[in-house]
Amino acid sequence: QSLACQNSGSGFQPTDAPPIEREDLFVQKLRQCCVLFDFISDPLSDLKYKEVKRAGLNEMVEYITHNSEVVTECIYPEAVIMFSVNVFRTLPPSSNPTGAEFDPEEDEPTLEAAWPHLQVLPSPDFQPNIAKKYIDQKFVLLLLELFDSEDPRERDFLKTILHRIYGKFLGLRAYIRRQINNIFYRFIYETEHHNGIAELLEILGSIINGFALPLKEEHKMFLIRVLLPLHKVKSLSVYHPQLAYCVVQFLEKDSGLTEPVIMGLLKFWPKTHSPKEVMFLNELEEILDVIEPSEFVKVQEPLFRQLAKCVSSPHFQVAERALYYWNNEYIMSLISDNAAKILPIMFPALYKNSKSHWNKTIHGLIYNALKLFMEMNQKLFDDCTQQYKAEKQKEKYKLKEREEVWHRIEELARQNPQYMVYSNSSVAVYSMETETPTAEDIQLLKKTVESEASQGLKDLKKDKVLMRRKSELPQDVYTIKALEAHKRAEEYLTANQEAL
Repeated sequence: QSLACQNSGSGFQPTDAPPIEREDLFVQKLRQCCVLFDFISDPLSDLKYKEVKRAGLNEMVEYITHNSEVVTECIYPEAVIMFSVNVFRTLPPSSNPTGAEFDPEEDEPTLEAAWPHLQVLPSPDFQPNIAKKYIDQKFVLLLLELFDSEDPRERDFLKTILHRIYGKFLGLRAYIRRQINNIFYRFIYETEHHNGIAELLEILGSIINGFALPLKEEHKMFLIRVLLPLHKVKSLSVYHPQLAYCVVQFLEKDSGLTEPVIMGLLKFWPKTHSPKEVMFLNELEEILDVIEPSEFVKVQEPLFRQLAKCVSSPHFQVAERALYYWNNEYIMSLISDNAAKILPIMFPALYKNSKSHWNKTIHGLIYNALKLFMEMNQKLFDDCTQQYKAEKQKEKYKLKEREEVWHRIEELARQNPQYMVYSNSSVAVYSMETETPTAEDIQLLKKTVESEASQGLKDLKKDKVLMRRKSELPQDVYTIKALEAHKRAEEYLTANQEAL
């Protein structure tokens, strides 16, 4: 505090100080800013000195922004010490450690109280050759630990800082990737809780974009062992867009990875979580948009068996999202080339749900899909119809035979003298007969497909976009103002990275 008092009235004015003294004055300012204050237990204490420190930080940022070649070699260790003292700290416990995962659309983030003293902008005069003495593996590890901060503004700056360190310090690249992997492993297999997964994946998306070809085995293992298992975590919705981008980047680099990726997605496909299933369908369509026809053939059967289940889902958003695949021209061209394999898989689900699904919109989309199949190959469509009819008839005969066997068993039981003692006359007999399509049903289906397919698409366009209903909870005006005042770093993540 004494140092703060000493400098409280002396603004950093380089024009007022001789050039030889500016460096020394800058170092004094850095040391002044190493004084820490309490923003949590007693936020109203030392208000004057907190403002002095904030002003000092802003003065230094302004000075190095508007003047070139002012960050000399002796300033680097002092700057790194000041940064470390202020930024590297033990994060407070999670505000909601056991509750539902954070929802960015509904939940308000927990903001860091000391943020005015934490936000730091890097210097344009930064020289990696000098700084590498002070920015080492320990520095990077402490930086990565801060990604678990609940304050989105801090994670936003950390993302930019780590990306620049990755770009400028070639010797730290492998170490950074390895430590990010360790964070993901702990998140997937131990904690399932981390606030910075989306930001780390965003950095990795840019890194993957710069991978040299052919891909190293290390990078392929990262895709299979880290990115795919990330799909099974319950908080997938928080980081799914960034995760899907990383996966698609890998497939654009090496199409040979398509089969293990799609089989991995099918392995982790959600069984009871419909919103998560919709996310999987979104990602799968992105993958199919870049898939090679030769790779599509390898996965078409298990893929469309899963899509048939999705079409049959009682959750209409899952069925609707799956049926939207038939509006994708590239996917339809792949289906057309392999219709002999795909139509027999899809036809039973489409036919059954065209009559039994509870949602009218789904009926229209199913009729549209059936119409496209019919126009694609009329003979194949008729063969599938007859095959479906024959299979249903066979099922009907099997059920009838089973009922007759049970009836004979019951008749034999009646002949037992003890039958009346143990029998329950109130038991009802249920028929197990299943619906078998008749010739009239098939003709009606074809007529309905023609009329309803176009009508269904018209109705779909009229429907309003479904908006997720948000809770009408009172909002914290201070949180809103703090987020609105937050400014992102000047430079954004670049897409192209140096080849590794």
